[in-house]
Amino acid sequence: MSPSPTREPDFVLTAPSGAELHLMPERAAWCPHSETLFVADVHLGKAATFRARGLPVPQGTTTETLTRLSQALRRSGARELVVLGDLLHARESHASDTLAAVQRWRDAHPGLRCSVVMGNHDRHAGPLGASLGFEALPGGHHSEHWLGVHEEADLSPTPAADTRLVLAGHLHPVAVLNGRTDRLRLPCFWLRDRVLTLPAFGAFTGGHRIETQGARTFVVAERVVELGAA
Repeated sequence: MSPSPTREPDFVLTAPSGAELHLMPERAAWCPHSETLFVADVHLGKAATFRARGLPVPQGTTTETLTRLSQALRRSGARELVVLGDLLHARESHASDTLAAVQRWRDAHPGLRCSVVMGNHDRHAGPLGASLGFEALPGGHHSEHWLGVHEEADLSPTPAADTRLVLAGHLHPVAVLNGRTDRLRLPCFWLRDRVLTLPAFGAFTGGHRIETQGARTFVVAERVVELGAA
């Protein structure tokens, strides 16, 4: 059995099958029933890609991303990690420093089963080496409770009887909160109909402003907070 989370989840979504999905402030979603952690749009090696192209950007973003991923794994006790696309950013993500950081992270989680739904950046970047132990899922992640894709456009027509919650990435959703003197752009989980779009997990990723009308929006700060909730 996985260890219990160190605190009660901020929000829990329930699939028609009864399985729970916990929304975590680490920008991850955790299914206790299958002991699976879902993240999207990790974009490892993005900063290295920019530097290789002559653009000055901060260093240490890959380490920051992997540290937060380890934190989410520890807090959830997950036995499986599913990346909903864009684990890597570009071909330059195969730089030796980036791959060494990923290898150290992988060595720290030897029993963790890892898979990646192939996203548009993954297809351009090429797969990680076999030693890093990520299984490629070109057809998406399928389980009794969830259907994992990179983006909604990847969804094939499904029978009306298929009521599984769809987990997706790609958009890097952010919500804009307007105050009296400033504006905040916060990453968010975005739920419309049966599609939950996860926030971008990577430390060095942009964001796309989403429309909150007609959707449930859960912004991520120190905790996960639903906009408009009483």
